[in-house]
Amino acid sequence: MPEAKAERQRRGAGAGASQLRQRLLGIAADLRVHKLHLAAVAPAAAASLLPALAVVALVLLLLAASARRPPPSSSSFSLDAYRSGVSIVPAATGGGARPGSAAAAAARVPSGCDIFRPGEWVPDEDAPYYTNLTCPHIQEHQNCMKYGRPDTGFLKWRWRPAGCELPRFDAAAFLDAVRDTSLAFVGDSLARNHMQSLMCLLSKVEYPKDISKTTNPEFRTLHYESHNFTLAIFWSPFLVRGYQPDPSRHMWNIHLDEPDAAWVTGIAGFDRVLISAANWFTRPAMFYEAGRVVACHYCLAPGVPDMTRGHSLRMAFRAALRALLTATAAPGFEGTVIVRTLSPTSHFEGGEWDRGGDCRRTRPLVAGSDGTGMAGLDLDFHTAQVEEFARAKAELEASGDGKGKVRMVLMDTTPAMVLRPDGHPSRYGHWAHENVTLYNDCIHWCLPGPIDAWNEMLLQMLLPGYSP
Repeated sequence: MPEAKAERQRRGAGAGASQLRQRLLGIAADLRVHKLHLAAVAPAAAASLLPALAVVALVLLLLAASARRPPPSSSSFSLDAYRSGVSIVPAATGGGARPGSAAAAAARVPSGCDIFRPGEWVPDEDAPYYTNLTCPHIQEHQNCMKYGRPDTGFLKWRWRPAGCELPRFDAAAFLDAVRDTSLAFVGDSLARNHMQSLMCLLSKVEYPKDISKTTNPEFRTLHYESHNFTLAIFWSPFLVRGYQPDPSRHMWNIHLDEPDAAWVTGIAGFDRVLISAANWFTRPAMFYEAGRVVACHYCLAPGVPDMTRGHSLRMAFRAALRALLTATAAPGFEGTVIVRTLSPTSHFEGGEWDRGGDCRRTRPLVAGSDGTGMAGLDLDFHTAQVEEFARAKAELEASGDGKGKVRMVLMDTTPAMVLRPDGHPSRYGHWAHENVTLYNDCIHWCLPGPIDAWNEMLLQMLLPGYSP
């Protein structure tokens, strides 16, 4: 389309200016932090800040000039048929790494090295990549440093696969690898946790522009202008249709054979979709197939058989993956499906999540020691996810009716994360004096924290030549 081509040309011409603005923003942020530090320890040295203040003033003038530019016309964006109005910025052809680019030059794991398992967490004095002062994208309940977590040793570890080193995250290489493409996260609050970790890691190079067409915070679309990279999040905790007919009863109706339209109708045109789900399948639920009740979990309804949580998650993944591989179920999607395995549910100690359980450890578990393997519900969920991924991939490869362009990749983060019960917010997701009723959080991950390793893994999966 002529309009799309013209828009790409305009965006390319403005890329240099956008990169300059982002670098100046980074300089200004560093100067502000430096200024606060000096003011705290040496008030008499305030006069030495005048040159820094001059740079900040220049940054503000540049930003003001940028803000006065007219917004892009309606022809600048391609709006897909999605109920919440998520849009995808048109991508130029030939996206990804180019010869001599940052992605092409990025460090890679050796061919044949499994970055997911087996492995161990080893000390890393260079960590973390960012702090809660340098990244503005951290969800409050995962902002452990802000809310007083007293130890920082849990930040000083990195994941090392057996037989090779996992290279450190390279924000420039990541953005170069995803240039002119789009990535959608689909799942629950852990998918959001993952995406916010990525945004913090990328903030060293560029801040995104929010181009969401909805005010719903669970459905956001962001655009990294300098690289024409679109990032989105779709809230779908079951991946299939689920709702509460009566919230006061805390019972969910889950239709295991109906992929959730909230994401299925929204991923058209995306180059990559990263799906994940697990934790919400622990809730009391009635399970439906073909519109009728087939089983339940903790419903205590006479005559309704109980379905294991692992099986309900299995059926939901089966329906979601088939939708992604079927042109009629997810029209307009011809990209790469990345399936991320579960984040552990087993890190509560001293009780269940609602009975005083907590996660107060301060260092990783040692791989191979007692109690470090997957077991119980984690093992059930992980087995179901890996087996359904294998089933879907086999069906894709064997069927001549598939979309042809769709690829499937497994992102098996669970073995590494089972070893990190020290990386959760616990009680440090709010102020200690606040009069709030919150359970200790041993599900989500502190930012910064161990979850940043997911994006070190993701970068390797996106670099040219990666072979799972």
